Amino acid sequence: MPERLQAKISQTNPPAFHILVKPTGAVCNLHCDYCFYLDKKRLYPEGRFRMSEALLETYVRALVEAQGVPPITMAWQGGEPLLMGLDFFRRSLEIQKKYQRPGVYFNQTIQTNGTLIDEKWAQFFKEHHFLVGISIDGPKDMHDAYRRDPSGRPTFDRVIRGLEWLQMKGVEFNALVTVHQANADHPLEVYRFLRDGLGIRFIQLIPIVERLKGDERGTDQDSDRPKNDAQVFSMKRLLAPYAVTPDQWGDFLITVFEEWVHHDVGEVFVNIFDTALAKWAGEPSGLCVFEPVCGTALVLEHNGDLYACDHFVDPEHFLGNITERPLIELLRSPKQQAFGQRKTASLPKQCFRCPFLFACRGGCPKDRWNISLNGEAGLNVLCSGYQAFFRHIEPAMQIITELLRLNRAPAEIRNLYSGGKAFPKAALHHIGRNEPCPCGSKKKFKHCHGR
Repeated sequence: MPERLQAKISQTNPPAFHILVKPTGAVCNLHCDYCFYLDKKRLYPEGRFRMSEALLETYVRALVEAQGVPPITMAWQGGEPLLMGLDFFRRSLEIQKKYQRPGVYFNQTIQTNGTLIDEKWAQFFKEHHFLVGISIDGPKDMHDAYRRDPSGRPTFDRVIRGLEWLQMKGVEFNALVTVHQANADHPLEVYRFLRDGLGIRFIQLIPIVERLKGDERGTDQDSDRPKNDAQVFSMKRLLAPYAVTPDQWGDFLITVFEEWVHHDVGEVFVNIFDTALAKWAGEPSGLCVFEPVCGTALVLEHNGDLYACDHFVDPEHFLGNITERPLIELLRSPKQQAFGQRKTASLPKQCFRCPFLFACRGGCPKDRWNISLNGEAGLNVLCSGYQAFFRHIEPAMQIITELLRLNRAPAEIRNLYSGGKAFPKAALHHIGRNEPCPCGSKKKFKHCHGR
């Protein structure tokens, strides 16, 4: 890795951190085919999989001590955190109040499959200002393809019922949408269902990238693994049958982006689009997979064990237990710092020649098990899809950042962007100017496409 980049990373290593708390560990009332976390129960063969009140208090106290500035975010995840019951979360709020210092406040977030939400849960979330993430993968057939309960029964109707309770009570929520083989080829149907059918305005898109069982850790020595540029994309043969392919991922993002940029800028918020805009504007993305350093999004298991990352809950990435060592000590441990630095240090040379490294930063390390064109390990499986997406949106990102610089509404791009044709780049130079419109009309730009 170039020394200048290493120095820059060291200077910008963010002091903030985010901890996903899993009070039920990997225990869940669903059994989704693509869930990578269910197998984590094997780490605790004698586990009770319920966070104790004593540990809850230990965590809240440690979090307040370790967090330098407000807000302090309580982020609950699973497994399925709602299995803990309402009383656990009521007690959490009481403990937070006990340790709250002047000038410090808490944000409450929870990620759930939505099947257990009823009127009581929705009322509780509303009263205590929870931001709720609901996992839903699109229309019924696409959602139910992989998201079923342990008996194999579909879950879509139960999720919708929970979502309707949130809407009736006015709870703030967003949708977490995983992209996989059941929905990857239907981007517009998924997006329009969420936007028009459910009225959702905040959407997280997450690609499902999993290896075939038995190949998760990349230790196989399969002779068919790519060794030259003619074999690079044979790596797709190792993807699990439900995983999205690079081409599907790129096409999905591009198709949804075109719908969004022409109709929904400023009204619907999609995490990857917001992140891309931040990158083109030279700002931190807020999404760890696109930052040069990772390791600031950790996981706390039900018994107090702290791990480096949600996707690296394993003995190799175990940092310690918060009942035995101070949380701040674990966060700052050399082991965790090295984990974060490896994200850029382990990139293949191909990435440093990529014009979109600034936006991608190699993606999530858990997806970096492909081989580069010159035979180096560490290339993101979805690299070609991300490249296609970033290349496609570049004209639009340039226009929006210029609009922001001029203190104008990003939604104006609807009149400036033409789907990747030559017009967007030409229009960029006319924003805010009283010049002929580059579309070829005789009108001034501000009266034509600059309105």
